Amino acid sequence: MSDMGRRHEHQAEASDTEVSRFASFFMAGFECSSHRRKDGVRLDLIRATSHNLHALGDYRGCAELGLRTIRDGLRWHLIETAPGTYDWSSWAPMVEAARSAGVQVIWDIFHYGSPDHVDQGSTDFVDAYASFAAEAVRVHRSIAGTPPLFCPINEISFFAWAVEVGYFPRVGPEERGWFKRHLVKAAIAGVRAMREIDPACRFVWAEPLIHIAPRDGTRGERRRAENARQGQFEAYDMLLGHVEPELGGSEDVVDIVGLNFYPHNQWYLNGPTIPMGHHEYRALSEMLLEVAHRYGKPMFIAETGSEGSGGPAWLHYVCDEVRAAMSSEAPIEGICLYPITAYPGWDNSRHAEVGLFSVIQADGMRRLRQPIADELVRQRNLFTAKRTG
Repeated sequence: MSDMGRRHEHQAEASDTEVSRFASFFMAGFECSSHRRKDGVRLDLIRATSHNLHALGDYRGCAELGLRTIRDGLRWHLIETAPGTYDWSSWAPMVEAARSAGVQVIWDIFHYGSPDHVDQGSTDFVDAYASFAAEAVRVHRSIAGTPPLFCPINEISFFAWAVEVGYFPRVGPEERGWFKRHLVKAAIAGVRAMREIDPACRFVWAEPLIHIAPRDGTRGERRRAENARQGQFEAYDMLLGHVEPELGGSEDVVDIVGLNFYPHNQWYLNGPTIPMGHHEYRALSEMLLEVAHRYGKPMFIAETGSEGSGGPAWLHYVCDEVRAAMSSEAPIEGICLYPITAYPGWDNSRHAEVGLFSVIQADGMRRLRQPIADELVRQRNLFTAKRTG
């Protein structure tokens, strides 16, 4: 990927020695969703973006820009070909590519998609997931030879909402909140199974960070909006054992709190998105400090980005707010640009121009989106100045 920004290489190599858990403060995330839509169509964004064919070049391109920590994922539906039968040929080359490129990868074990023979709403799902996760640890150790960083289940909160409202195919009983608890139970079982194979496993999570405002000032509306807003913390509270201890949660389940934040993450209760700059729009720094005070654990922005020409301005905003939160002692250890490549949209395969890199071009290369690359260099320099100042 000779044109992916080599001229930025030396500028991008800011010191990240203060960050003990990640190889770099700025990170890249590859869209790896593989679920079935409600119409039955199976998505596979790793394949759709050709990342499966270009993993080594993709990782090297990220490393050239100083993005040495990567979020990526397994495709469970390709790996478990029959109950308990695993074919790792879709993942093993990616682990090897990461090793060859010298990048650290946070692997999503379960990014929405499971094999068709696995009923996500059944009691057997918990054991199936835990067994798959444990085998992934064995494979990773055999190839990489290092303890893995895993995200056990991506966005439990969003996943549960998508199933409950029918955006994803419905599974299990229609009881409100049941599927979220079910996912948490599976995630915790997976953590235990993975640590049994390798006690040095570390677990990074990714949950939406949101704000919900009332549509009017009545007491009932304010209460409903706040109750809905507090729902964003349920997954972490259950994972950590703060609530519903029968699910098995405990403090050691969560090593790093990941938070996904996009331009559409603030809205009115049952209403439209709140635009940035509106008096109801809550500063990201305030939201980050709330999470820091609530959990007292290392944190990072696990996903952030904006489509089209808004990308540089959005990165500027997020970085300013992260620095403000860090100045108030929020333990934030990274920002992940996600997705790092353009990709076809979930619902209609439309071209979504996001991240740093284009789709694969006719010459087999990706093109660098220069405005976002320039803003990334600027922000890296500002963070470096903050650390050394």
